[in-house]
Amino acid sequence: MIQLKNINKIYDDGFQALKDISLTFEEGKINVLIGPSGCGKTTTMKLLNRLTEHTDGEILIDEKNIKDMNPIELRRQMGYVIQSIGLFPHMTIYDNVAAVPKLLKWDKQKINQKVDELLNMVDLDPKTYKKRYPSELSGGQQQRIGVIRALAAEPSTILMDEPFSALDPISREQLQDELVHLQKSINKTIIFVTHDMDEAIKIADQIILMKDGEVVQQGSPNDILLNPVNDFVKEFIGSERLEQAQGLPSLRSIVDTTYPRAVCTDPVSDTIELMKQHQTDCLPVVDEKENYIGSVNLYHALSNQQKTAKEIIDDSIYSYDETTKTEEVLHDSRLVIPVTSNKRFLGMVDQEKLLRSLHENFENKRGGQ
Repeated sequence: MIQLKNINKIYDDGFQALKDISLTFEEGKINVLIGPSGCGKTTTMKLLNRLTEHTDGEILIDEKNIKDMNPIELRRQMGYVIQSIGLFPHMTIYDNVAAVPKLLKWDKQKINQKVDELLNMVDLDPKTYKKRYPSELSGGQQQRIGVIRALAAEPSTILMDEPFSALDPISREQLQDELVHLQKSINKTIIFVTHDMDEAIKIADQIILMKDGEVVQQGSPNDILLNPVNDFVKEFIGSERLEQAQGLPSLRSIVDTTYPRAVCTDPVSDTIELMKQHQTDCLPVVDEKENYIGSVNLYHALSNQQKTAKEIIDDSIYSYDETTKTEEVLHDSRLVIPVTSNKRFLGMVDQEKLLRSLHENFENKRGGQ
């Protein structure tokens, strides 16, 4: 965990770049620093690896003050990806990715294995790309190398300073998608600087919006879109994005958390009784840890009463992550089962609430006429 406590940054000429910043970067999440030019977002990032020193306050990484750490060792523990990519032009892709592991004196076989693994992770065939030089790659491919080079030494934290802003729109969108997908498997703490609100909304778990060296608002993309704290936030987000966000409620907000569920070890006869009590012909099934594993329908259950719920599960009825946009589940006429990111069962979408929200949204868009 990375914590900033009452951080100030004052330059020699008296300019105060940061004013009493206190925030926590969520562990294993993509934390996006955003704001207009000169707001202090890049300065905040550079404090973390001591490329810039703070004037006062404390920065803690896993409860340890970074001022007690060797700056070089600190930087080697963090990945760093910048806008200009910064690949060494005279070195092969292999040597670029292997640069920090070599400094850390990793075994040659371990380095080779790690380079291959990372290249495969971003769909660049090691046999094709390892011996190439940066100039032989497209801009998007070079930036992929920049990202995996930051991952090579297996850091817990990755700093990304506007890494995709110099790319064409198509490459940029592809890399944003790849970063979100990649994060699901690497689970790193990522601090990402951007000035692009669309990019922040797309990739962030937590957005930290800054202005004039201060944090104006922080929270999930939905929190900020649905509850902007002042006119500056509204203006920075933009009226069109706000109108889109003010449509349907979040999936989590229309979930009936009291909805019955069968446990996989339950006899089917008990599951049938539960369906009768709640007047339904289908029930979600969870394991002993409340993880969703499938569903059981009444018609199948009636002909298999001697079995357990687990033995007659229908796994074709899949679940949705709680962060899924409500609009994305409207096409699904079957049971809509939201779960947490670790597959814990939350409940069922309340169809009455959903229908009411659809009506209200339609009325709002047509001006209530």
